[in-house]
Amino acid sequence: MADPASSRRRPWRPRRLLVTSAAREHAHGRAIVARAEALDIPITELSGNQVRLPPQPDPRRAYAEAKATLAVVTAPPSRLKLQPIAPSADWRVDLAEGCPAHCAYCYLAGSLSGPPITRVYANLDEITAVLPDYLGQGRITSRSRARAHEGTTFEASCYTDPLAIEPLTGSLSALIRWFGRWDADVQLRFTSKFADVSALLDLPHGGRTRMRSSINPPAWHRFEAGTDPVEARLAALAAMGRAGYRVGLTIAPIIAAEGWRDAYRDLIAMAARALDGIDGLDLTVELITHRFTPGSRAVLASWYPGSDLEMDPERRAEKRTKFAGTKFVYPPELMTELKTFFLAEIAEQLPHARILYWT
Repeated sequence: MADPASSRRRPWRPRRLLVTSAAREHAHGRAIVARAEALDIPITELSGNQVRLPPQPDPRRAYAEAKATLAVVTAPPSRLKLQPIAPSADWRVDLAEGCPAHCAYCYLAGSLSGPPITRVYANLDEITAVLPDYLGQGRITSRSRARAHEGTTFEASCYTDPLAIEPLTGSLSALIRWFGRWDADVQLRFTSKFADVSALLDLPHGGRTRMRSSINPPAWHRFEAGTDPVEARLAALAAMGRAGYRVGLTIAPIIAAEGWRDAYRDLIAMAARALDGIDGLDLTVELITHRFTPGSRAVLASWYPGSDLEMDPERRAEKRTKFAGTKFVYPPELMTELKTFFLAEIAEQLPHARILYWT
């Protein structure tokens, strides 16, 4: 298995950093700005709290400019009222929104308004201050017979990949330390397509953080531009496991492209080899099939017009979301075939893993 330090991509460096006036009032926001200054990243201090880029007539140029921008802002009051995040965890805790990767299936497309600027929250102290109010109040783990041993769970990677931006933000490290000090039955969770865990390995995590690597077969990497190779992600996960962290695999999105059986069988074997021999390994698996909405499909088609990722509504089953929207998933027969395959392969190759859910 590859050494994550030698095979991962270089850390993401935005072309510019924008900082709002409200963000500058928080020590965490000022620390992010200081890291950017040390890396000679151009910084623009905004007079107010609105984040805008100059208009671009070319949509592709507008996308590229937004993706190359990091904005330091404050989480609005709505982000301080936590929302449930089934089936992953009891509550969603947001450190940022947006991601520097270029995934052709991006789940954020169509769900976040405006250009895809990555916005990181400076008011981390206010975010952590509300967390105790939610202790024991969730329905996914804290009140679940099957997962109650996980305690109250908080998911930090719903609207971002926190590891991708960690070298600049330090937000994930700060949250891991905070959970490590929290003397309660809780668990912080995050998932990532990146591999730079060097800042996390020696943190006093107290066994209260679970890192999951989001993985797909190497042949599918063309759908995940700007992310680290899967070999590096698995090596990073193994390093976290050896450092005493709880770990997991998020196989997502499961893409039923030609040759999927062999590709995913080999992927699960790669994971088994990477994690073999780690003492006391606490391993979970989450299985998420590819889906899209009409809105996300339109946005992704404008972002990645050359992608060969199948997103044909005629080949999918239509489902209604809890918000009365529409999403397209694989047809029932294929879903059954996929689920049967994954459950059998994981049972054979990763017999000690707990499968948390299939969706």
